[in-house]
Amino acid sequence: MRKRWLSLASGAAVLAAAVLVPAAPALAAPTFKVPFPCNQSWSGQTRTNHSPANAIDFNRTDDLGDPVVASAPGTVDVVTNLGDTSYGKYVRINHGGGWTTYYAHLNAFNVSVGQTVGYGRVIGYVGTTGGSTGPHLHYEQRSSGSAVKIKFNGAQALYWGTKTYTSDNGCAGADTGAGTVNTAGAALTVRSGPGTGYSAVGTVADGAGVTIYCQTSGTSVTGTYGTSSIWDRIGSGRFISDAYVYTGYDGYITGVPRC
Repeated sequence: MRKRWLSLASGAAVLAAAVLVPAAPALAAPTFKVPFPCNQSWSGQTRTNHSPANAIDFNRTDDLGDPVVASAPGTVDVVTNLGDTSYGKYVRINHGGGWTTYYAHLNAFNVSVGQTVGYGRVIGYVGTTGGSTGPHLHYEQRSSGSAVKIKFNGAQALYWGTKTYTSDNGCAGADTGAGTVNTAGAALTVRSGPGTGYSAVGTVADGAGVTIYCQTSGTSVTGTYGTSSIWDRIGSGRFISDAYVYTGYDGYITGVPRC
């Protein structure tokens, strides 16, 4: 397979001015997944002379125009084109808590600013715009504006070298949702039903990713994301308050059934 990679040495000043996020205290990272559709395998390369060094360049045979998907739920806050320099056409997703992801050198966009996205949502297509020397995806995870070493499903990517990554992004299906627990430290209590009056049947760690099978109304709870009466079923007889779950939606998740 012929691989084509990028060194972003030029256009650094443009990049610094255009894409840095204001510093803010970072919370636990979302559960990031490989930014390609379910079961696809891509070759990802890290190298010390990359800019920024912690970014990954993804490549596979005949990848021009292949779909790129959101690696975690969030809100799209940048959709822009820097022309023939730096990132070219790129998308940024804000995942909350100071966390963002970048998807650069796209051929075309499939989202707009302000749009909420979940796992597996196509946000654009692999291209060779900006300072790229051939089609590939330049991908970053940032915390409070600084590029950090990338993790998928909580496991750190290979530094330094090339590795094949197989995606499980969106594999849960279109009728389920995904979220990230955010309690700012404490474990979240899991209840046997949709309310604080139900018995505790376990906990979910802060920062853990959850699959949401259905949602329903129950006891009103005030949490990280305000006051909500929505409860998420994450398993048989297992419910957590949506007030502590980041889903990328303000309220019920589109497409997820009611319990």
